[in-house]
This record gives sequence, structure tokens and C-alpha cells, in this order.
Amino acid sequence: MNYSETLSYLFSRLPMFSREGAAAYKKDLTNTIALCAYLGDPHKKFPSIHIAGTNGKGSTSHMLASIFQEAGYKTGLYTSPHLTDFRERIKINGNCCSKEFVIDFTDRIKEQIELIEPSFFEITVAMAFEYFAKEKVDIAIIETGLGGRLDSTNIIQPLLSIITNIGMDHMNLLGNSIGEIATEKAGIIKPAVPVVIGETHPASLPVFLNAAYASKISFAQEKRYVHDWLFQDSFLQVTIVDKEKNEYHRYLLDLPGFYQTKNLLTVLEACEVLTEAGWKIKEEDIRKGLSSVKKSTGLLGRWDQIHSYPTVVLDVGHNVDGVKAILTQLDLCNYNQLHWIMGMVKDKEIDEVLSLLPSTARYYFTKAQIPRALDEKLLQEKAAQLGINGEAYPEVNAALNAAMEHAGQQDLILVCGSVFLVAEVDRMLFNKN
Repeated sequence: MNYSETLSYLFSRLPMFSREGAAAYKKDLTNTIALCAYLGDPHKKFPSIHIAGTNGKGSTSHMLASIFQEAGYKTGLYTSPHLTDFRERIKINGNCCSKEFVIDFTDRIKEQIELIEPSFFEITVAMAFEYFAKEKVDIAIIETGLGGRLDSTNIIQPLLSIITNIGMDHMNLLGNSIGEIATEKAGIIKPAVPVVIGETHPASLPVFLNAAYASKISFAQEKRYVHDWLFQDSFLQVTIVDKEKNEYHRYLLDLPGFYQTKNLLTVLEACEVLTEAGWKIKEEDIRKGLSSVKKSTGLLGRWDQIHSYPTVVLDVGHNVDGVKAILTQLDLCNYNQLHWIMGMVKDKEIDEVLSLLPSTARYYFTKAQIPRALDEKLLQEKAAQLGINGEAYPEVNAALNAAMEHAGQQDLILVCGSVFLVAEVDRMLFNKN
């Protein structure tokens, strides 16, 4: 098989959560353990950091990867889902794994695929572990898919676990309360392995403390706080106060979303824990890494401005907390009229998200081209019941073209509601500008 044929095989042969939803989710580590055993347990051949959370785990993973790269470490990064290229999931020092590796790996493990029928995610996790072991990375940053306790990535024994936050998402799989979801996320905490918690909630705090009874636990927001911030061109300048040392540190982030300030506190605490453990991370490495996350790792879709006059922004926020963060960001922006392009998948808290939307925006309802996507007309109808009116479009670029026709030079066009919707935006539409 060539690369295209290999991807077609993986996408069509294996159950894929991003397309099919809960039916593709395996609440069991058996397949991942079996696949990795067949490969000689590659996950045991490199140090790792494990990151879970409802929101922010992707940004946190990329920030840490960028910092480790600046510190001179050969850094593996496993994240999901991908936006435009499958190989975005598996990177070393910001470079995607090779097409040849994907082909060879799939050919080598095809017999096991036919035998145990793993999910798409289980195969990609094993693929990432094999690549990092083969390439002898100094460290790998591993992001969970969803949950934690039964997530395929949870066979690793990391040197640090991180949980960014807990919110109401994937309730059909993880539980119907903050406490239940926190229990699943806290499943990545291992005895004697330090853990950093980004944000806590009255219902999640006792869960974390109980899960980490045999581990050193740090709460990022207890150690530092945001003193001030300002937007500087396409950067976010943040001044952080270290409470224990009474020190002020200023950082320039190339991820300009205000919500990144929370992730920044988590990353800084993680760096301190890792430095205490012997990893050589200097303050200058942290500064340079944070200012070049996009360039170093290729991260996309986090308050990602792709055009000016009108401003066009893509954001992968897709649940209640994610949309609340977007609304906070919008309050900090200057624009005349907001044009909101929205598409969601069926298993999200759709009514809850729609109830948050501002009545003053102009709406364009659409859908990603995947089976899980909610029909744009049904989304339009649900929104109308809440007093949010707009037009419906069969795919995101049709909606984007319509928004561009209606928008003035000082307007803002936002695309959000689904990772997969953002992935389908044709950035070439703005190539001439």
C-alpha cells in the first residue's frame, strides 16, 4: 500500500471516535497492551509526560513540547485529533512522522489489526509509541484522547502527570457530574509520580487528593497568579507572580487567546517540578518556547487568526467551558459586527452551548463532513428556539464565503463549535490577501 491507500485502510477498517462517536470508544486497555506487547513494549523505552483535562490539554502539551525543544531535548509529541494531516498526531521537534513510517508500521501490524480489531485511536497510540522509541526521543509529551483511566495512552508510566481542568464534556462516556468526570481524568495519576493540577473545582478537589495520596501533588493556581496582561500584535504578554518567591516574570505567548493564561500557570508549575527532578530547563528556554509554540510545534486552531480586514478567527472550542472562554476573548476584542459560524457534533451539550451565544451576532449554521456532525438545519432550528437566528449552509467554506460577503472591514468572523469544522476550513481562500 502507498500512503494514501494506508490511510484509507486505517480510516475505513478501524472504528474512529471522531467520526462515529461512542460506538468507536473502547473502555478497556486490553488492545493497546496487546499491540504494544507485540511491538516489544515501546512505551517503556522513553521518558514521558502525561496530560489529561477537559480543555487546554492540547495547548499545554504543545507549550511544554516547545519549551523542551528550546532546552535542547529531542521531544516527541502525541496529540489528537489532527486537523489537516493524520501525521500531525505524531511529531518529533515539530516535524510530523514520515509517510514511510506510517506505511511500514501499518503493514507490520496489519495481522494484529485483523486479529484483535482495535480502534483507530488504539492503533495511533501504538504507532506513536513505536515511533518515539525507534527515534530515541529524550522525552515524549503524551496527550490523552478523552477521559484518562481507560484512555489508550494510560499504559505509560510517566515522570509527571498533568490534569488541566475538569468540565462537562463527553458525559455519555465519562459521567454526569464534575466528580465522576474528575475520577476518570484522575485515572492517569500513578503512585509516586508527581502530578500538577491546573484548575480545581469543589467537586474535583477531593477526587484529586484521594487519587494522589501516594504522589506529590501541586496546584498551579496556588503557586502563581496572573498580575497583568496585554495583547501585543498577535502575541499575548503576561506578567506572572510567583507567590512563594515573590518574583515577577513576564512572558510573551504566540498563542493569543486570553484563556491561555490558565494553561501558562500549569506549564510553569510543570517546568518547576521537572527542573527539581533534574531536567535542565532554564528560564530563557521557557520564554523562547512560549513565544514560538506555533513555529516550533505547528499548533493550529487556538484563537487562530487567518485573515485581517475582516478579521477571521478559527477556534476549536466546542463545549460549554470552551465557548465561555471564547466569549471572554470576544469581550477583549474590538470589532463592529460579529459573524459567528457554528457547527457541532451530535453528542455535545448543544442546547447549553447555544444558550450562551450572544444575540447581537450574525449566525451561519453549518456542519463538518463526518457522520457525527449535527445537521446544519437541525442546529439552526435548535438555535431559533432560543432566539438565535441565522442561515444554514451545508459545509463550512460555503458559510465562510457568505460571511465574507456580508462582513465589513472592521468586522470579526469566528469559526468554532467543532474541531472537525475548523479542520475543513480552506485557508487557501485567503491566500491572495
